[in-house]
Amino acid sequence: MTTTAITLRNTRRRRLLRGVTVTVVLAAVVTALFVFTMMAGSMRLTAAEVITSVLRLRDDPSVDFVVLGLRLPTALTGLAVGLALGASGTIFQQLLRNPLASPDFVGITSGAGLAAVTGIVLLQLSGLAVSGLALLGAIAAAALMYVLAWRDGVSGYRFILVGIGIAVFLDGLIGYLLTRAQLFEARQAMHWLTGSVGQAEDAELDLLLAAIVVLLPLAVFLRRHLRALELGDDTARALGARTELSRALLLAVAVILVALAVSAAGPIIFVALIAGPVADRLLGPAAGGIPPAALTGAALLLTADLVAVHLTPTPLPTGVVTGAVGAPYLLWLLATTNRRGAGG
Repeated sequence: MTTTAITLRNTRRRRLLRGVTVTVVLAAVVTALFVFTMMAGSMRLTAAEVITSVLRLRDDPSVDFVVLGLRLPTALTGLAVGLALGASGTIFQQLLRNPLASPDFVGITSGAGLAAVTGIVLLQLSGLAVSGLALLGAIAAAALMYVLAWRDGVSGYRFILVGIGIAVFLDGLIGYLLTRAQLFEARQAMHWLTGSVGQAEDAELDLLLAAIVVLLPLAVFLRRHLRALELGDDTARALGARTELSRALLLAVAVILVALAVSAAGPIIFVALIAGPVADRLLGPAAGGIPPAALTGAALLLTADLVAVHLTPTPLPTGVVTGAVGAPYLLWLLATTNRRGAGG
């Protein structure tokens, strides 16, 4: 075996080891945050009480009521929404080859927001009906962007520009609807638009969890095509990838994940933007993994929810905290991307 082959093999082995190590550590962190979310509150619980209650290892009605009835749905929503946003964000960024490519900025969450606000303000809907409209709005916005960006294929730069234009237009319509709303409806709409993991109903959460179980493994399976598409369409075709089919499938997976996440918790901003780059920093040369990005998204969202509920003078929607953290990161990203000449 040549020296070059040995070096390549050792490099692959080191990347695989680092990728596995980072993924395992992130999974442990997310598990700890998930348990701690159910420990914290007016009734303090131990980790043992939470774990035994969730696993039904001990019968304690008071603990079971707090854990299973009150805190577990919120913790599961934070976990599921974080996983979905982290995975969808990194798929968008890798597929469109731009660190600014995030569902927050290319119109998908704006489509969900417009549909939800329309249901609240014009149709006086609430609960599951609003979430269903948000899901349809996100999918419709993504389909519109794909059609408008199509020119013998979809380039990442054109898709992002079309998405930003649609997002601005839809946000303008949202603002108009809010000016026509009654005070109670406007307050309800603004609360939904801010995003909070505590507002999902059981049906929404069950649908999101089922989608994660199916779509996350599918996204990992499609990652080989994603890596080929990152090299450019011509190179991807030379490697045997069906570029447009692969791109459409990956976009569909990402859009469905983010649409279900938004329908369950509202448009919680910046998690999809931040999760992928943070995971890539941890992975180093092994960057680009979808599971680490999904776990990073879950860790970020669970942490933000803990801060919003327990470390502020009054409980706040989760989206307030993610916005406060994400806005400085976006400014830094814009500055460094422009300095590198990668801003498009």
